[in-house]
Amino acid sequence: MEAAEYFSKDFEWEELRAEVENDPSLRCHLLPFESSNPSSIKAADEDSAAWKRFHVRHSSGKFFKERRYLLKEFPELVSCGEHYKVLEVGCGNGSTALPILRGNEHIIVYACDCSTETLERAEEIIAAANVASVRHRFHTFCCDFSTTGFPEWLGCHTCQEIFLQKQQICLSGFDFHPSHCCVLLLSPYAIYTSDFFFASPDVKENNRNDAYSLKERHCCIGGVDFVTLVFTLSAVPFQRMPTSIKECFSVLKPGGILLFRDYGLYDMTMLRFKSDQRVGFREYMRSDGTRSYFFCLDTVRHLFLGAGFIELELEYCCVKSVNRRNGNSMLRVWVHGKFQRPM
Repeated sequence: MEAAEYFSKDFEWEELRAEVENDPSLRCHLLPFESSNPSSIKAADEDSAAWKRFHVRHSSGKFFKERRYLLKEFPELVSCGEHYKVLEVGCGNGSTALPILRGNEHIIVYACDCSTETLERAEEIIAAANVASVRHRFHTFCCDFSTTGFPEWLGCHTCQEIFLQKQQICLSGFDFHPSHCCVLLLSPYAIYTSDFFFASPDVKENNRNDAYSLKERHCCIGGVDFVTLVFTLSAVPFQRMPTSIKECFSVLKPGGILLFRDYGLYDMTMLRFKSDQRVGFREYMRSDGTRSYFFCLDTVRHLFLGAGFIELELEYCCVKSVNRRNGNSMLRVWVHGKFQRPM
């Protein structure tokens, strides 16, 4: 029953939309945004710092609950076979990674966050959860994908193995030999080896024409099978979202799937923000410096298709929950989506 409430359609989003847009007290959320405050545009390192402080304050792990419902929302994570790999972006204290590890005893999870303290806490929580062979299936690295992108080793199976052996964070930390097949993803569809750039023109041309032969060597054919982007993209400034999604595209192997869940337009938390907390259209900043964006389906579709993805599923998840203490109803809106990198 705990999971079922996240999959029901308790109300129609269009009805909520009509109610919100006809309420004069909520008009501030509908107006175009014009910033007259230079401080509303923060530097990238300030955004990361705000989230680091947030995670330190909530380091006990009690703030987040284990998201068991995601296994029903994304059954692919349970049904996939051995050796499948997941990249959990913005893992926080492991509330998404833990149910994935519980639900599939073979799956490998790479988890990143911008805070090393948060990653340490996630490792502690998952280690204490008594999950089968978790030490060999859960691997963390510090990364802010919206600013620096992902480390290049995520795009190559051989480089992933070296990472597991050496537990290095960056590709530059590896002692590569020319015989190593180190991937460089120059574009979503171009895959070349590290020694490609030092070859003669005829060798380069042959490599271009024979790029797909790398599949036979089981190396440099893309990176992970799944990327989970769960309540993470909304924390990224809107202007950095397109680049962030392209980063996710680049580390997926051809045919790989990105699993998306985030705040939807007119969610209860959006309507609770004050007008002076707006820092963009549908974008707000809390008093602690962390931000949140609220997505409509068209915006999500535009962002992901613009990065090269194919849309598999996209819909609002509308849940009505009741506060047992005071009896108040809370209308929650999330966006659920699945997007695939073309074969």
